[in-house]
Amino acid sequence: MIERLRLFLTEEKISYLIFGVLTTAVNYVSYWAVRGPLAVDYRISTVIAWILAVAFAFVTNKFFVFKSRSVRRNVLLREISSFVLARLASGVFDIGWMILAVEWIHMNDMLAKILSNVVVIIMNYILSKMFIFKSR
Repeated sequence: MIERLRLFLTEEKISYLIFGVLTTAVNYVSYWAVRGPLAVDYRISTVIAWILAVAFAFVTNKFFVFKSRSVRRNVLLREISSFVLARLASGVFDIGWMILAVEWIHMNDMLAKILSNVVVIIMNYILSKMFIFKSR
C-alpha cells in the first residue's frame, strides 16, 4: 500500500498539487476580489480570475513542476502557446460550468467555483504532462 502511494505521489505530482492549490487560490481570491467588492458580473470575474491564474500557473509549472529550464525564444513560444491553448480549453469548461451551475442549476456561485477548480486542476495536469512540458 505504501509502495503504491510512493509510486503515485512523485515529486512532480506533489509540487503540481501544491502549485495547483496556489493557482486555485489565485483564481478564487481574484474572483472574489473582483466579484465581491467591485460587484463585477460573475462571468467577467471568472475571466479575469482565469487570466491571472494562467499567468501564475505558467511560471510555476514551467520552472518548478515540470522543470523546463529553457528560455530560448522558440521553446518559450511553443510552451506559452500550447499552455494558453490548453488553459483556454479548461477555461471554456470553467465558464461553461459556471453558467450551467449558477443560471440553470441555481447553485451558489462560490461553491460552483470550487467544484470547477477541482476538475480544472486535473485537466490541466494531464494536458501539461502529456502535451506542453513533455520531455523531448
